Amino acid sequence: MVQPIMTNKIGVIVDSFKLGVRDGLVKAKEVGADGVQIYAVSGEMDPANLSASARRELKDYIASLGLEISALVGDLGGHGFQDSSLNREKIEKSKRIMELGLDLGTNIITTHIGIVPDDQSSAVYRSMHEACVELSSFAAGMGAFFAIETGPEKSAHLKSFLDTLGSRGVSVNFDPANMVMVTGDDPVQGVYTLKDYIVHTHAKDGIKLVDNIDPRDVYGFFGYEKAQGLDHDVIAQQAETGETFREVPLGEGKVDWNGYLQALNDIGYKGYLTIEREVGASPEKDIELAVKFLKGYRG
Repeated sequence: MVQPIMTNKIGVIVDSFKLGVRDGLVKAKEVGADGVQIYAVSGEMDPANLSASARRELKDYIASLGLEISALVGDLGGHGFQDSSLNREKIEKSKRIMELGLDLGTNIITTHIGIVPDDQSSAVYRSMHEACVELSSFAAGMGAFFAIETGPEKSAHLKSFLDTLGSRGVSVNFDPANMVMVTGDDPVQGVYTLKDYIVHTHAKDGIKLVDNIDPRDVYGFFGYEKAQGLDHDVIAQQAETGETFREVPLGEGKVDWNGYLQALNDIGYKGYLTIEREVGASPEKDIELAVKFLKGYRG
């Protein structure tokens, strides 16, 4: 395949630098990114901790660096929206994060909602569906997107779920590495399958070391005794030292970058490719190399 020409902007997840928000923003500029994605769940970026003036100041500071926000991360962990007893609090927090995003200049919030069950009559499916219908309506009403990250289930199953929500307010943050590392799904075909929903993407690479990985062992599932719920630190440890899959630098894994970027071109995706690096002793070096890797696709 002829190498595709990439025109997308390149982002980085500020938190991947492990330096705090302000220093991470400076590093993002130094490595040559166009924009940034920031976790907005707790600490200084918790919506409850940012006044209107603080939001304006942060937005202006990011702009002064020549950056923009590609998205916020609004992942609340645990079992996503599988446990109905926790959903009211999580739904309200998610709405506040969407409002924060708009104040900071982005209408995209990425998240994990939990593995979508096959059984549509199950209590877990109903819990997730009810939460996502409400969040989809809320997001659509404000011109925003609550974007589910790919990986816990195959793309065709995720599309079937999204098709039932009544609007595109809940959409997709496409992560090709998660698909390669866990479900063994094809990211290239996944782009075409989810083309109507993709609003943001992650640039990440990985390899699958064993067959028949149970996604519940990675992402958790409400009521599944082997896993307690989504924990990014636990997943990062698995991706670095586990025996089932590995996250690796861009271009060194099983993501077909030529095919993947061509597929994004084919569907008319104009959004960000945002680099996520969750493992490794030298994240800054790896992120800088990832930026150079993606810029190699620019004409």
